[in-house]
Amino acid sequence: MDATVAEILIPLALDQTYSYAVPEGIVLAPGDVVAVPLGPRSRVGVVWSLRLGGASNLKQVEGRVDAPPLSPALRRLVDWLSWYTLAPKGSALSLVLRLPGDAPEVARVGVRLAGPPPARMTPARARVLAVAEGGLVHTKRDLAQRAGVGVGVIDGLVDEGTLETVALRPEPVAERPDPGYAHPALSEHQRAAAAALAAAVATAAAPATSAPSPVILLDGVTGSGKTEVYFEAVAECVRLGRQALILMPEIALTSVFLERFSARFGTKPTAWHSGVSGRRRERVLAGVASGDVRAVAGARSALFLPFRDLGLVVVDEEHESAYKQEDGVTYHTRDMAVVRGRLEGCPVVLASATPAIETRVNVARKRFGRVALPERFGGRRLPDIRPIDLRADPPPPGRFLSESLVAELRATTSAGEQALLFLNRRGYAPLTLCRSCGHRSSCPNCSAWLVEHRFRRSLVCHHCGHAERVPESCVACGSVGSLVPCGPGVERIAEEVATLFPDSRRIVLSSDFPGGTERLRAELAAVAAGDADIVIGTQLVAKGHNFPSMTLVGVLDADIGLTSGDPRAAERTFQLLQQVTGRAGRGAKPGRAVVQTYQPDHPVIAALISGEAERFYREETAAREAAGLPPFGRLASLIVSATDRASAEQHGRALARMADPPPGVTVLGPAEAPLALIRGRHRFRLLVKTTRDVRLQDFLREWLIRTEKPRGSVRVQVDVDPQSFL
Repeated sequence: MDATVAEILIPLALDQTYSYAVPEGIVLAPGDVVAVPLGPRSRVGVVWSLRLGGASNLKQVEGRVDAPPLSPALRRLVDWLSWYTLAPKGSALSLVLRLPGDAPEVARVGVRLAGPPPARMTPARARVLAVAEGGLVHTKRDLAQRAGVGVGVIDGLVDEGTLETVALRPEPVAERPDPGYAHPALSEHQRAAAAALAAAVATAAAPATSAPSPVILLDGVTGSGKTEVYFEAVAECVRLGRQALILMPEIALTSVFLERFSARFGTKPTAWHSGVSGRRRERVLAGVASGDVRAVAGARSALFLPFRDLGLVVVDEEHESAYKQEDGVTYHTRDMAVVRGRLEGCPVVLASATPAIETRVNVARKRFGRVALPERFGGRRLPDIRPIDLRADPPPPGRFLSESLVAELRATTSAGEQALLFLNRRGYAPLTLCRSCGHRSSCPNCSAWLVEHRFRRSLVCHHCGHAERVPESCVACGSVGSLVPCGPGVERIAEEVATLFPDSRRIVLSSDFPGGTERLRAELAAVAAGDADIVIGTQLVAKGHNFPSMTLVGVLDADIGLTSGDPRAAERTFQLLQQVTGRAGRGAKPGRAVVQTYQPDHPVIAALISGEAERFYREETAAREAAGLPPFGRLASLIVSATDRASAEQHGRALARMADPPPGVTVLGPAEAPLALIRGRHRFRLLVKTTRDVRLQDFLREWLIRTEKPRGSVRVQVDVDPQSFL
């Protein structure tokens, strides 16, 4: 009789399964997580399929691992992700497979009043007994806080027998959101949009549904209440007993979002991001797999959680480039969310005030639906935007704020309102130059300038993290006092604001400040509460924050990004400026924005000033179509890197010689990448451009098979649908 053979996929950079015999007494099913021998070690893998066959010469499965099995939909997602991105199937599995760790379960203990008063009574002990009166059980920390004492006082009363310890049930990983907790007051447009999204969720959940699950663009201007609208879709999902996933580009900065969710549903959603670790991470995984966790708000990796019954996926700020995973398996979270929604049979909502052109074209082609919110909530107006032509109204020498912008700031702060100065450059200055010899401070590991961070007293590379102290003399010529900062970063703008407005309350918001996520959360909360007069920030302030007292936004250098070779440069600049100017006037008072620019007639700036977003999108879409660029054509990049330049260039040229592109395919390069050196690796790029009807993945696979495998330090990274061209 033939034995059962399991095909096991192992989460390593391997593009095949391995065959193992299933011992008698072990019953396995596809998706089970198992331990198997691989070389001298034991590895964890997933049963991808089972078959009957000869197993006499095969190694045996060692046993099942205590981890949630992978559902059929999740296994199909791994297969699809590997096929689409050309990543090894095992690498794709590593995104999905979550294993229990070694973090011990910590018993929860409470205390309650149980014995006579202590022999020695103090005011602190008296306060504890007063709070504990009635025999209720409290945690030690809660009792200490309510009594205004240290935990040591509680421990002393336990030692004397006045209080006794009581075992508590494990704290639930998440409270279930209550769809009826607080019904929001929605406008007419919001009610119609919410009803459409809720109907899509209900239809997908119906047993007889056979139609493909829809993808719906929630297209609303800044301040239109998109979050409140898709909350109603989440409410319908939870009401039906299914699970909802909300993906966000900056989950670490979403404390305001979590509070808004709590106000609507009576509890916060379960968070999933890199900051969730240890036992909490394991319990979230178990709760998602069992269905006990009904709502998750997470970063990119949350897309691959093992949901038991996924009923809705929301991709908030779907246009954000932060959704693209650039390292390892390169994928776009928005696109993978659409795939997972279709595999799970649930609707996907893409929410944005500035949708990506790819999304808009999919709406035009009827692949996606669209729900629109054309007005701000409460009848509030969008901010008035006017340009400041820096050719005619330049800042004074040594300054970066024009006199017109300073006057706007003075009027705003005098009225007790908030202003935001936006500059998408971290640090103090993007370049440090020697006046004596012209030497520019650059990174030893990357072909990039070092950015001065005056608050940290360091020169920092924003690509590899290299940091060094600011030298007192030029490292090239030895001149003392000759180093000068060139150009502004947010720290330099903060210094200028402090000089011009010494009595104002200022906050600088930048992702690389000391204190990390917790500091940013606290500062964002302070801005929302009105505890700052002038905010100086990078692009993180543009991402969905609601500052009710902010009436003025000043964009200091609107031209950043417009000269990039990236085919999406115009679109991204328009989206960023539209988002950041949309922070103004979201409260009771109207808002305005001023934009400092050297190119007021540039199509991006002109569209922003005039408010003619649709015209800009039409023209940009037509230009993409004429050039055969995405979404009207396909792109893929191959990045060849090595520790020495000659090896990288040589392999890049070998790849180009073996390309043999068929009709409809153009191969460009190899060319040295704009960032030719990153983290000590020299980089060359090849770009593949095809028409829509070409099977791009098939061509890439056949091409790579024909080419000699990389040797030594050479690596080849394939990026289908690249978002970065550096």
